[in-house]
Amino acid sequence: MKYRKKPVVVEAVQFTDTEESILKLSELGLDPVRIDYADTDSPILKIETLEGLMIAAKGDYIIKGVQGEFYPCKPDIFAETYEEAKECRKYDQRRMDSI
Repeated sequence: MKYRKKPVVVEAVQFTDTEESILKLSELGLDPVRIDYADTDSPILKIETLEGLMIAAKGDYIIKGVQGEFYPCKPDIFAETYEEAKECRKYDQRRMDSI
């Protein structure tokens, strides 16, 4: 059998090891934001998931799933899988519902 992935809107932040991306990860709900600087040229972000500890490198996207879980995604896979979702204003949504 073949299956199609259901369209779902997720929130995501690209980890770039900047103050801005760290703040955005915190605002996304990732707590704690754990960055390992053992290799100062390649810091990694450690994320606790239901499957255990996952590692994100600079440039990876951190996705907040539909149940509030977090997981990393490589930038090329992210680009192939996701596109930016344009937010609908409530007025526009009510208008669309009446059509």
